[in-house]
Amino acid sequence: MPRYYATTPIFYVNDAPHIGHTYNAVTVDAVTRWHRMLGDDVWSLTGTDEHGLKVQRSAEENGRTPQEQADLNSDRFREAWAGVNLANDDFIRTTEPRHHQAVQALLQKAYDNGFVYQDTYEGWYCVRCEAYYEEDDLLDDHHCPIHKAPAEWMTEENWFFKLSAFQERLEAWFEAVPDNITPGGYRNEAMGILKLGLRDVSMTRSSIDWGIPVPWDDDHVFYVWYDALINYATAVGYADDPERFEAWWPAAHHFIGKDILRFHTIYWPAMLMAAGIEDMPHFHVHGFLLLGGEKMSKSGNVTKIAPSEMTEVLGVDGFRHALLRDHPFGPDSEFSYESMVERYNTDLANNYGNLISRVATVVGKKCDGVGPAPQADSPLAAVVAESYATAAEAWDKVQPSQALDATIRIVRDTNEYLQQNEPWKMDPGPEVDAVMGDAIEAARIATVLLWPTIPEAAEAAWKRLGLDGTVAEQPLPAAADWGGYPGGLTVSTGDPLFPRVKG
Repeated sequence: MPRYYATTPIFYVNDAPHIGHTYNAVTVDAVTRWHRMLGDDVWSLTGTDEHGLKVQRSAEENGRTPQEQADLNSDRFREAWAGVNLANDDFIRTTEPRHHQAVQALLQKAYDNGFVYQDTYEGWYCVRCEAYYEEDDLLDDHHCPIHKAPAEWMTEENWFFKLSAFQERLEAWFEAVPDNITPGGYRNEAMGILKLGLRDVSMTRSSIDWGIPVPWDDDHVFYVWYDALINYATAVGYADDPERFEAWWPAAHHFIGKDILRFHTIYWPAMLMAAGIEDMPHFHVHGFLLLGGEKMSKSGNVTKIAPSEMTEVLGVDGFRHALLRDHPFGPDSEFSYESMVERYNTDLANNYGNLISRVATVVGKKCDGVGPAPQADSPLAAVVAESYATAAEAWDKVQPSQALDATIRIVRDTNEYLQQNEPWKMDPGPEVDAVMGDAIEAARIATVLLWPTIPEAAEAAWKRLGLDGTVAEQPLPAAADWGGYPGGLTVSTGDPLFPRVKG
């Protein structure tokens, strides 16, 4: 059985979750749900990043200890992810003992293998990024290019990681694995970083104590990135279950925002190589959600939007669908309340919800509430086959918006088919049975294909169509084959699955 190990970034606990975090998390959730339907053995991970200077400072500003700050905001992420119906298998916190063990074990390996040394570092440091910057990379007056906030000059004696030692090995990895980073534009960006040449980087701090202790030097803790990145290995047993790690690690897929590209696609593979790990993850990179052209972030001057603000308006499934359908994975995308409502109304209220309601109503009036079997040669069969092929390829390439566009085509064309044939004007009999059998079958397949984004509504629609079991149990690609609806099942009506929302 193929394995698929998908991870979100772990999110900083210096603030509460917002829509930007949610876009990444819901993407991972939908992609992993798709892989479950394919029959893959799936493991899905999310969690929180709880060490580092900015967490310590945020805690101090709020009158809390760093651990209290971490506990509070980690719980906020758990609540937010439950509120958007994430089906993650694990939630990791970097303050957990299992993670401390893994970090110390992996970086001890790098130390033992000769890739760590001690030196003094001076440079411009952005606390919000938890990163040093070259002077040429900063904006005027030494401001961070991401957060527009002043960087701080820091001088510290630290332990350094020999990143430069992995220049050739990283270049060989890029050459050997042409799809190691998708979409391709971000791969080109990472290759550009690599071609500039790699410099050794500081990996510990002695000026703070909120972090994981360095096992060979009691006066230092690991710099937050060298702690955080290892969470992906921790969660599949790096330190405590070598057989599990060996089984799952080759199937790792990291879903990340473009602002953490360098750390994930350059530093992290080098760290793995330094520890003697040969299998590298795949990386799927997305841009920013923008409000008025500015990045939606937990800092800066952009209004923060909690996911609950949108689920209150669109419902959980409506929000999930509109978020992924309206914002292609890869480029930056403008977020607006109005566009989300429009997408919800267009795709779900007017099309999918309307189709399920129409089918149930007409079958109730013209077929005594019993769904007819579809025609083998229905004109909708070709539409379904083509749409499934497009959707399956898009999900495989981590392009949910394209997959959903192809799926909604089935719904839209089925509604047009009903409009052209007007079965509500027909007398009961073979002619209306043929039309409604086709419509039910198309609705069945669309429901299967929409399940990754609207799982609760899809299950409700499944029951209304009279089908046995659950949508989650339907195996792809077989469940998308035309002719799966057996006919003779009781179809029931109900309240609208997606009531229209006023803009």
